[in-house]
Amino acid sequence: MIGDRIRQARLAAGLTLGALGDKVGVTHTAIQKYEKGTMTPPSSQLLKLARACGIRVEYFFRTHKVELLEPEFRKLATFGKAAQEALKIKVLDRIEKRVELLGFFPESPLLRFDSHIALPERVTGLDQLEGLADQVRDAWKLGLNPIGDLTDTLETRGLLVIVVDEENSGFSGLTAMARTLNGHMYPVVAVSSRWPGDRQRFTLAHELGHLLLSGRLDAQIDEEKACDRFAGAFLAPKAAAVQLLGQSRRGLEWQELYALKHEFGLSMAGWLQRAKQCGVITNAVHLAMWRRFSSKGWRKAEPGDPVQREHPRLFEQLVYRALGEQYVSESKAAELLGIPMMRFHKERQLESVDAAAHQ
Repeated sequence: MIGDRIRQARLAAGLTLGALGDKVGVTHTAIQKYEKGTMTPPSSQLLKLARACGIRVEYFFRTHKVELLEPEFRKLATFGKAAQEALKIKVLDRIEKRVELLGFFPESPLLRFDSHIALPERVTGLDQLEGLADQVRDAWKLGLNPIGDLTDTLETRGLLVIVVDEENSGFSGLTAMARTLNGHMYPVVAVSSRWPGDRQRFTLAHELGHLLLSGRLDAQIDEEKACDRFAGAFLAPKAAAVQLLGQSRRGLEWQELYALKHEFGLSMAGWLQRAKQCGVITNAVHLAMWRRFSSKGWRKAEPGDPVQREHPRLFEQLVYRALGEQYVSESKAAELLGIPMMRFHKERQLESVDAAAHQ
């Protein structure tokens, strides 16, 4: 078990056998023997291995094994097999902590994810996804208002949202099912922590589309286009778009799109697309505006302040809930959060918040 964990930690850190050996002062052969289980590293070496891989030493002894079933990447060709394996290990590490935490509760504090929200059996056209997105919003009692915290909205309904630090811009998103040793299944959605908030939110909604639309699309419908359409309609419902933009327009102002971007967390490009999809502007107006949008260089980086990034908070809140209910000890809470005990004590007593308030 420790050998597997060493290998996983090395791959997640993007290190070769030789590179890890150099960092801890042993040969690549020794690292290979550690990973194969033919040689067990002493505790002092485990500490060095943990530091070199950027993890806590407890990782090597964690026993909550989780399997990632049928992971589906949304990616470019630049995000190759090695990068995919490293990212899967990062995701698994975070899932294992969540599964371990949920196991401390007598009853799960999360709803079971329901992918059958009275949705139609077959989707035969992209326009049908407008109503489907509205159905999901209605089932989750979201109304037509902007979704302030999309991560929290998804997690409280049973999805495990994982935000990973991924440098490779070829990674767009990941969906999978996580299966525990006792057979429990959790849907997983992963995005990069380095993206601006509007890209994170669209990707999360897109990946939700994959989970909900699986097995429902007619053969002639492109699944990626369908999930894009669902994501736009879920983040900015047609009724809200028409109410805010008007039923028919000869053109749109950039300031309008910028304001709506920050209100709904959907990019300016996304709002331009929604205006066309909802019939507010014609295809010709959309094409002309898109050409001007592109000529300004906004396809790569939109102007003004970025949308605030998504930050999963439910896991941390549940750690403190478990501590308050005495399901876990202080040391276990600190281990789950991945922080030293001294920092944990300060944060538990809100000392860091008090210090910031007096600066």
